[in-house]
Amino acid sequence: MNDHSVQPSAGSGSSRGESRDENLRSSPTTTDIKQADRSRLPAVGPTPGFQFPPIDKSSLRNGLRVWTVSRSTLPLVTLTLVIRRGAAVDPPGKEGLAALTLDMLDEGSGGRSAIEMHEELARLGTRLDSDIGSDAMMLSLTALSRVADGGLAIMADMAVRPSLLEQDFDRVRQLRLHRLKQLRDVPSAVADRAFVRLLYGSHPYGHTPLGSVAALTALSVDDIQAFHRAQICPADATLIAVGDCDHQAILDFADAAFGDWSGALAGDQPPNPSLPDAARINVIARAGASQSELRIGHVAVARHTPDYHAIVAANAVLGGQFTSRINLNLREDKGFTYGAYTGFDFRRLPGPFTLYGSVDTAATSRAIAESLGEIAAIRGPRPASAPELLLAVAGLTRGYARNFETVEQVARAVMQLALYDLPDDHFSAFVPRVEAVTPEEVTRVAQQYLHPDRLTTLVVGDLDRIGTDLAGLGLGEPRVLSAEVV
Repeated sequence: MNDHSVQPSAGSGSSRGESRDENLRSSPTTTDIKQADRSRLPAVGPTPGFQFPPIDKSSLRNGLRVWTVSRSTLPLVTLTLVIRRGAAVDPPGKEGLAALTLDMLDEGSGGRSAIEMHEELARLGTRLDSDIGSDAMMLSLTALSRVADGGLAIMADMAVRPSLLEQDFDRVRQLRLHRLKQLRDVPSAVADRAFVRLLYGSHPYGHTPLGSVAALTALSVDDIQAFHRAQICPADATLIAVGDCDHQAILDFADAAFGDWSGALAGDQPPNPSLPDAARINVIARAGASQSELRIGHVAVARHTPDYHAIVAANAVLGGQFTSRINLNLREDKGFTYGAYTGFDFRRLPGPFTLYGSVDTAATSRAIAESLGEIAAIRGPRPASAPELLLAVAGLTRGYARNFETVEQVARAVMQLALYDLPDDHFSAFVPRVEAVTPEEVTRVAQQYLHPDRLTTLVVGDLDRIGTDLAGLGLGEPRVLSAEVV
């Protein structure tokens, strides 16, 4: 009850105002309240504990793995089918084939047209989403647990029995071609697509899942059908169910829906294909651009490195958070950008380390120089300090449990375990392992996995305004790339 709601007792002779004054006189004054010290950050307390829920695991006769996590808070279940076949298995000259095949799966399946299939999903109160990366593709839906078997049946029809008709292929491909042409006007997309090509060349990771205009134009529906037969098979797939579900019931549903799925496991790409020697600095000219889109990096390390936690902590100090060195330098100190960040893209094969940022055109060369300097400094000249690491680790761990609040989030986490063959306790062990990283380990992994002499820089910006300054960075003559990167 607050002071304003206090009423005088009947017959007391006190007015309401007098009663309020009496209450106010008994309240603490501002001099009694301890003032916060705003000159420093609050002290960091102990990190709350976190335990990832247990996973029940089985396999069907055809090799499909079935993993479930029981979480009965709500009558919902998320079903995810992850297939370890992504854009990296696109054949040379057919870049974009895997993603286009995935797009075709909901264009009719199991004897239903696309409209009939989506109407049935709507009757179940759900929709099916799809996604693809370099290493995997996935189908996912969240539904009431009482209709999980119906949703699973539709998912199975899409994955196992898609129609893959030519008229649908022509339309879906045309939509992709339009999207690629639209991306030519988006500097960040141009930079992303060109940068992976600079780093990887003809390597399986050397293109984004969208592919290219030339490759998509040359594809036919026969390519889609052949890819589906060769690459989408149960032997390299995992069905994940998270939520209000029983493991045996999901296993029975999966056997009914996927039991007749067959197919031999196709061979993987060579484990260590050669990488190109890219120029140290590259430019895609965009006349009149007020900002320059920057990408700086090199091929780094695979997900299975034993130094994973130390690398994550080191990147948090360098550029993985708002309070990291890169962002504080380029944004807070210099005012070159609204934000600049770094990240290791962990994949099954060595993925890239990349610095991302969009900087003022006039500050392009200075931003590159500062970025290169920060990457070199963390390797030893200016190693991570104990307070820096403490702040970085706090950013990684304090809100860690929020990543697993919903059934969809838990399903995505389990998908990572399946995709990268990680141990079941990976997420439970993350916080203590990151907290155990020392400043000396940060220096060691920075020296081992960051190589200033191998860094490739890409600028998408106004060459006429920045060309002379770029030539003065000591990285050699800038190499001008074609704007037709898609």
